[in-house]
Amino acid sequence: MPQEQLQKLNCFYYVNKHLLERRGKMAHTVRSNVIVVDKEEGWEALKKHIVQNKIKVGLWVTRLFTIIFTIGYIIPIFGNSYNIYYKVLMSNAATSALRLHQRVPRVQLNRQFLEHLFLEDSCHYLFYSLIFLYAAPVTLVLIPIFLFALIHFASYSLVLIDHLGQNSCWGARFSISLVEFQSRNILRICALSELIILPFTVLLVFTGRAGLLTPFIYFQFLKLRLNSQRNPFTRNVFYEIRNGLSSVSQKPTVPIIVRRIINGLLLLTQQMVPVRQ
Repeated sequence: MPQEQLQKLNCFYYVNKHLLERRGKMAHTVRSNVIVVDKEEGWEALKKHIVQNKIKVGLWVTRLFTIIFTIGYIIPIFGNSYNIYYKVLMSNAATSALRLHQRVPRVQLNRQFLEHLFLEDSCHYLFYSLIFLYAAPVTLVLIPIFLFALIHFASYSLVLIDHLGQNSCWGARFSISLVEFQSRNILRICALSELIILPFTVLLVFTGRAGLLTPFIYFQFLKLRLNSQRNPFTRNVFYEIRNGLSSVSQKPTVPIIVRRIINGLLLLTQQMVPVRQ
């Protein structure tokens, strides 16, 4: 075979070899981008996660206490239900304080910090717990506390279970899926409870179960909830109730005294949310 043909064959061989090596590297790169590295699972992985996320786990624990104490208040199996009621409020206050520390870690003494602080939902519910710590026990007050704790507890429980293994604790996973599936309805119930409690605080004052300032303080709490940036459900339910009452008052069959009461309520609540978001 002539020397020129040998050189051409050698050149062709090395070019093909280079292309094959390059293609192999590219395929390896694509596979490395597609394949997900298996996450560590088991009790050691769970322990490691707990150590690295102390505040989140602390929130999970305080929410668990809130759920247990609420059940213990409704079904008095843990002792005096009167004392357990205030334990629910205190565990909720602890949850709110931890969450507030997580959301606003640096304390500053200025107006911007306070404005930012009052926009946080955790600040609202810390305020909520303090309001009813000085009033007589009312089951209605515990409804939003319990439901919020249930939603967040279920959500983080799934994270903890995932660290044990993707196929572990199917019973718990099923219960969590039910809570998450109904989360929108649960949040609407929380919003409705927050709104109903306002006129209820007035009844508490007349029955001697709350202080004279309780309705006014709760009114300020409700204004904060209506302006919440993270949870629009209170605001949406508030508008739905107002629109429903407005429609009822315009019906010709409604008695005049009822129409006047409804119009008075609409006028009273008109300035609670000046701008619809």
